[in-house]
Amino acid sequence: MGEVSGLPGSVDELVDDFELFDDWEDRYGYLVDLGKRLPALPESERTDVAKVQGCTSQVWFVQRPTDDGRLRWDGDSDAAIVRGLIAVLHVLFDGLTPDEARALDVDGIFQRIGLERHLSVNRRNGFYAMVGRLRSWR
Repeated sequence: MGEVSGLPGSVDELVDDFELFDDWEDRYGYLVDLGKRLPALPESERTDVAKVQGCTSQVWFVQRPTDDGRLRWDGDSDAAIVRGLIAVLHVLFDGLTPDEARALDVDGIFQRIGLERHLSVNRRNGFYAMVGRLRSWR
């Protein structure tokens, strides 16, 4: 798995895509659409070890080994909106070094997209639990 085709190729492209939509309903729909572009994790990889703690929904992240130490991973969830958030995280984190992942201004990007105003506290907490998992990998 690894890189996901069909997702925006950069943070700026992701932000630009979200800015095309005037209201949150359309942005929400786009977020769900991004999640549909993710390949499903095989059942064999939906393990307790892969499960992200702190999420209300079922969420699994699987790190993929690389020769250069960059983050390559796949994720999945049983909730459409969370799959969309995983897709956003793919755009933000996939291919970064661990140091770049820890330095990434996720809050600033989250605000640029407009998500911080429109997600429930539980979804926001789950989002940051996923960020924490990505930042913990070496």
